[in-house]
Amino acid sequence: MRILVDTNVLLRSAEPGHAHFQFSVEAIDLLRSHGHDLVLVPQILYEYWSVATRPLANNGFGLSPAEATVELTMLRRLFRLLQDERGIYSMWHDLVVQHAVRGKQAHDARLAAAAQRHLITHVLTFNTTDFLRYSFLTAVSPPDICSGAITI
Repeated sequence: MRILVDTNVLLRSAEPGHAHFQFSVEAIDLLRSHGHDLVLVPQILYEYWSVATRPLANNGFGLSPAEATVELTMLRRLFRLLQDERGIYSMWHDLVVQHAVRGKQAHDARLAAAAQRHLITHVLTFNTTDFLRYSFLTAVSPPDICSGAITI
């Protein structure tokens, strides 16, 4: 099964000192060991770049663009990148109108639209509640995967 990996999981897996680091790494390894296809869409990489290059003082990683390029290259080796497609915009628009999406939640709506377009039914994220409104998408958290509370 294809599982979309959210930016927050990738970011936590890149921060060994973060409280969610172990959950992120273990959940990814566990899902892979069960034969799941862990995928990204371009928006995930855009968001990762934004945090990676943001100053430490602003809750970022403080990486240079060259260092962030290395990080993105590594992510593209570790995860399959699905392409943006023309149909994603209209799906996104339908979702934001149907669910009266506001503000930053529009970014999650775009991920949901990409998942819908690529026939992805699950997203691995620490923000499971952000995806509850999308009935076609099941959000699972790394701690739930690691504990066995949820199996896919």
